[in-house]
Amino acid sequence: MNDLLIMKFGGTSMGSADRMRIAAQICADAQKQGAVAIVVSAMSKVTDLLLSTLRAAEEGDQEGVRENIRTIEKRHADTCRELLPPSRQESVLASIHALMEEFERLSSGILMLAERPPRSVDEALAIGERLCATLMAACLDSSGTPAIAVNARDVIVTDAVFGNASPLLDLTREKAMKTLGPKLHAGVLPVVTGFNGATVDGKPTTLGRGGSDFSASILASALDAKELWIWTDVDGIMSADPRLVPDAAVLDTVTYREAAELAYNGAKVLHPRTLAPLMDKGIPVWSKNSFNLAAPGTKIVPQAEGNGPRAVTSMSNVALISIEPASPAINGAMLMGRVLEALGRANAEVLAFTSSSYRQSFCFLIRKDEVDAALERLESELSLELEHEYVHPIEVDDNVGLLAVVGEGMAGHPGLAGRVFTAISAEKVNIIAIAQGSTELTISIVVRRDGLERAVKAVHAECRMGVRG
Repeated sequence: MNDLLIMKFGGTSMGSADRMRIAAQICADAQKQGAVAIVVSAMSKVTDLLLSTLRAAEEGDQEGVRENIRTIEKRHADTCRELLPPSRQESVLASIHALMEEFERLSSGILMLAERPPRSVDEALAIGERLCATLMAACLDSSGTPAIAVNARDVIVTDAVFGNASPLLDLTREKAMKTLGPKLHAGVLPVVTGFNGATVDGKPTTLGRGGSDFSASILASALDAKELWIWTDVDGIMSADPRLVPDAAVLDTVTYREAAELAYNGAKVLHPRTLAPLMDKGIPVWSKNSFNLAAPGTKIVPQAEGNGPRAVTSMSNVALISIEPASPAINGAMLMGRVLEALGRANAEVLAFTSSSYRQSFCFLIRKDEVDAALERLESELSLELEHEYVHPIEVDDNVGLLAVVGEGMAGHPGLAGRVFTAISAEKVNIIAIAQGSTELTISIVVRRDGLERAVKAVHAECRMGVRG
């Protein structure tokens, strides 16, 4: 479907009746040029409230569960009344109530079990997107754009890793063509839920927090779309977080690899896995601002002109874990392998990894909310070595932050790393660890958290990243 445009609208772009009307107009304008399908996130803050409700259920807080359910249903019902003409409200309000009854049933099961089975959590959290898709499809349809809400559970086929599933692209392509193809050919705009899918045998899954971007790219690939537009509340991908660096600039273009590295290292522009399904087909992606339609946005493409440092991003919610053998007789390579395998089993993402030579000590950076699970796995894996003091006690330092300099072709800029380190040192910020991949696409630097903002500003200025382009 070479004329197909896939658009994804984030939670803030779906955050109110007014925002949905604007999104509907964007869709109507785009459909004049060709077929359109959209993917929607839950309304802003709704996924957090759903997750909070499930936690309350696990803790036995029945009244808290009921109050949250009332709050969620009221928000969507109020939006429905503000968004739709009276003739359309009754059926949509009934759909909203039915979805909330489904969520209440799942919450009641968790209350009885006093635990949150991952499969039940996935099914429950997808309710937010299903509520939003119901409202958005009704908004489009009532304003003259034929549309239908589609549960991605009926389209996207995944593995059975609940909470962070991966798509099975061939099977998804078959389902997408069968489910969405006839609607698109009939001129009906599918409003597909983001974030969720199902296993081959129909068990509900989710693609991880923020996974609606990923959902959109999976559909774009499966349907051979001409482009993917991701609508957010920022003007595009920026050279730095403007809250930290006032002169940060919107980048006109970035490559797939640059965008993926920025997302992986904390830039809140895309889900880190978004671009993977698009790379082989070279489908362009636009990052656009639904709050500022005049802004051109950033185009993400396979290759771009120019090279060198393009952007600097940072993360403060991280922790540095250090492991040191008590004797150089310990095989460091085998120890590292076992540690990395344990981190994989804990579903912990390694953001940076560095090691010494003689003592074969090493350290790695992971997200702070993954530390407990990672430590549990590591202490189990290394229980014998720790008990007999072959390995020193595992150290965790959560008073750190990650700074990442990203850009294609940085290897062709001699002295760049030295300039970056000198700029950080000039701000009297100590560098704790450094990691650089073999592609030299990213230089990752770990510093003390209280110096992170100063380090970001210094690197941005030294590399002249505020120059638009």
